[in-house]
Amino acid sequence: MAAVTRGSFTFMRRLLLAHRYKRCCSRVQTGQPDYTRHPHTVFIPQLCSSRFFHTSYVTSGPILPFKLSDIGEGIMEVTVKEWYVKEGDKVSQFDSICEVQSDKASVTITSRYDGVIKKLYYEVDATALVGTPLVDIETEPGPVTLVNLSEVVHEEDVVETPAMSNDEHTHQEIKGHKTQATPAVRRLAMENNIKLSEVVGTGRDGRILKEDILNFLAKQTGAILPPTPFHEIQPPPPAASAPSSASMPKMKPTPSVQLPVVSRPVFTGKDSTEPLKGFHKAMVKTMTAALKIPHFGYKDEVDLTRLVQLRKELKGLSEARGVKLSYMPFFIKAASLGLLHFPILNASVDESVQNITYKASHNIGLAMDTSQGLLVPNVKNVQLLSVFEIAVELNRMQTLGATGQLGKADLTGGTFTLSNIGSIGGTYAKPVILPPEVAIGALGKIQVLPRFNSRDEVVKAHVMNVSWSADHRIIDGATMARFSNLWRDYLENPASMVLDLK
Repeated sequence: MAAVTRGSFTFMRRLLLAHRYKRCCSRVQTGQPDYTRHPHTVFIPQLCSSRFFHTSYVTSGPILPFKLSDIGEGIMEVTVKEWYVKEGDKVSQFDSICEVQSDKASVTITSRYDGVIKKLYYEVDATALVGTPLVDIETEPGPVTLVNLSEVVHEEDVVETPAMSNDEHTHQEIKGHKTQATPAVRRLAMENNIKLSEVVGTGRDGRILKEDILNFLAKQTGAILPPTPFHEIQPPPPAASAPSSASMPKMKPTPSVQLPVVSRPVFTGKDSTEPLKGFHKAMVKTMTAALKIPHFGYKDEVDLTRLVQLRKELKGLSEARGVKLSYMPFFIKAASLGLLHFPILNASVDESVQNITYKASHNIGLAMDTSQGLLVPNVKNVQLLSVFEIAVELNRMQTLGATGQLGKADLTGGTFTLSNIGSIGGTYAKPVILPPEVAIGALGKIQVLPRFNSRDEVVKAHVMNVSWSADHRIIDGATMARFSNLWRDYLENPASMVLDLK
């Protein structure tokens, strides 16, 4: 035994323990071990160069501290009122260990392991903190196989900690309700104002699970919950005959793949009713009146490649003057130039549709998404303004809209409207006319798409879609199409707008 080096004392101690339990069998053989016949064989090079040692025995399981889990409801400490076990008692999973009490609830703590109680940490009426051990449990023993002595290290250098999943919770029973649920389940029920006594548990011994709470909530709200993700369990392949140790290649362990956890939505909202008021009430009135108008729709595509380049050149000059220059001032100015040629689109009709009023001013509205809802302020007298002056006015209205300070003067008197819905998303739309106006346009988002040029070459183009709606009682389709073509020409050739400015 003089050849046995550091670490062999642990081995000898375990060997003596195995002999004391009379469960040890050993032999010394010559030659290489046959691992297929003796799976518990251990080769010991310290004893001899061509001998190995075979042994197996049963040892006690690890002693695990059983901690007081989070009870919920903000409880950080409890009082131990009664112990149901004593040191040396054998317990099984779900057996009652003790009763603890807080100022909010009395809870029975049940065991998570099978084993023997080795230590009680608290006396009756002592205060236990959440997260500290309640008892030590020596788990059930199991077979142990010795390893190569060259790999043995001192026991005090290694500490084994059992792995616990996030779903492990102390099983607790709330007295008075006779219901069993984990703290997470009880917290979910409390957040949704659900009494556990009204929920039927489908777990072991009637324990209430998270799924039971969700299903109960779905029945109350009428919500449809998605099914629990199903993972097919593949049967293991048939075991092949074990090859000899000499021909067996060394294989690297395959890492386990953890399946993603899909969380279920929890519906906690409640229905509420409130009266329509303010801008919402005004919108109901306007849209109800719009339903009486027969809408004619017309859609087209605009190539804004030249306009994109022009805005890029003017953007820096505009910002130097403190004004943000978007595409909208160009769209509005092009519409005003088109209205000069088709004034019927800048008109209104009376309620009996007997008279048409042609508006002298081009008060072009811009549908704006604000904190108050959808508002349509309008730029007054666009026919007299330059593109830069329109940009200044839009900057002013956007600032007021963001702070909820748009006044009546900005929101009334419109004669024609453009909706820049594309700034949010979408390509085509079906805009609704705002009475007493007779036409409206909706602008889609600008996209970079391939198009053919005049030489049949595929080029990169900045394309925007436009959707028009007109009051078909007084505006025919040809008029709407001709106006759209003229508006498109101004934008595809923005230099022409300079020539037509008055």
